[in-house]
Amino acid sequence: MLALAGALALSGCGIGGKSDEECLARAMYFESNRSSRDGMIAVGSVVMNRVESGQYPRSVCAVVGQKNQFAKGIMTKRMKDSGLPLAKQSAKAVLRGERHPLIGNAMFFHTAGHRFGYDNMHYVLVTGGNAFYEKRKSPFVTQPVPPAPIEGLTGRRY
Repeated sequence: MLALAGALALSGCGIGGKSDEECLARAMYFESNRSSRDGMIAVGSVVMNRVESGQYPRSVCAVVGQKNQFAKGIMTKRMKDSGLPLAKQSAKAVLRGERHPLIGNAMFFHTAGHRFGYDNMHYVLVTGGNAFYEKRKSPFVTQPVPPAPIEGLTGRRY
């Protein structure tokens, strides 16, 4: 049974019969607070960076469904109408190859305005209610912790 589940995940069939598009839309919907296309594309870019990295599972659904990586219940919570069409459109765009131009190789994000004591977080963007970053060795971090986001400001680069 476990071998079959592993084979399905590796084949890209999704988790629980969900398609890559649905899994990616779920990540965008729940993680970007349905705030903006910019924020959704940034979340989708991080998911795709993980899929392509070789350090995470090789399918969108396996990355999004990975335990303790994204919002609790991301694969099971009901998505309401508000923001859903935008999440679906954004997921299609990312699966066709669109990426946020400022994300680069970033594979991590957290809620904007949160502060952490780590010294390995190189911030590249604040948008959609999130601060996106790359993990780097401390001497290579050149960006400060981002300030609390300014309402309505998206696409801020550090």
